[in-house]
Amino acid sequence: MVSKEFADLVRSRKSCRSYSDRPVSEEQLLRVLDAARLAPSWKNRQCWTYVVVSDPDIKLRIGCAVGNNPDASAYQKAPYVIVVCADPSLSGNIDGKQYYMTDCGISLEHFCLAASAEGLATCWVGLFEQDGVRQVLSVPEHIEIVALTPLGYSFGGFTDKPRKPMEQFACLNKWGEPFAPQK
Repeated sequence: MVSKEFADLVRSRKSCRSYSDRPVSEEQLLRVLDAARLAPSWKNRQCWTYVVVSDPDIKLRIGCAVGNNPDASAYQKAPYVIVVCADPSLSGNIDGKQYYMTDCGISLEHFCLAASAEGLATCWVGLFEQDGVRQVLSVPEHIEIVALTPLGYSFGGFTDKPRKPMEQFACLNKWGEPFAPQK
C-alpha cells in the first residue's frame, strides 16, 4: 500500500521557477543526492554523473545557455544548479531505445522527490543549449547532458495544475478501453 506520506509528497511536488537565495545545508544536499544515487538503472550500470554547481559565475553562465527555461534568475538565486549527465556507453540501446535517458529520468525524479521531502524546490529542465552547458562545465564530448535543475527554496507559492482523470490516463487490457476503477 502506498503510504499517505508518500502520496502526499508526490501530490505536493511542483516545478519552481523562482528561488530565494536562502542557503541549502550540505546535509540536505547530500541526502537529496543520495536518493538520486540509489535509483535503479539498466543492468545497474549507473550511467549518470551529477555536476553540482554552486559557483555564482558558473550558475550565471548556465542560465545564459538555458535562456528563460525557467526564468534566468532561478540560476542566479538558487544555491545550486544540478546538471545530470550520462555516459550512453554504460546503458542499453535496444531497438532504438536509449536507456540512459530512462536511467537519468528515474534518478532525477528520485532527486526531485527527495528535494521536495526536504522542503526544497526543483524544476526539471530539458530544453537547453547542450553545447553551451558542455563548454561551461568542460563536459567531455562522449557524455550527454540530459537535464538540469536549480535546487533551493521556493520564492513564492505554487498553483495546482489540472491532471487528467484516471479514465483518460489508463487503459484496461488494450488501447482505448478506459480503466474504470470499481467503486
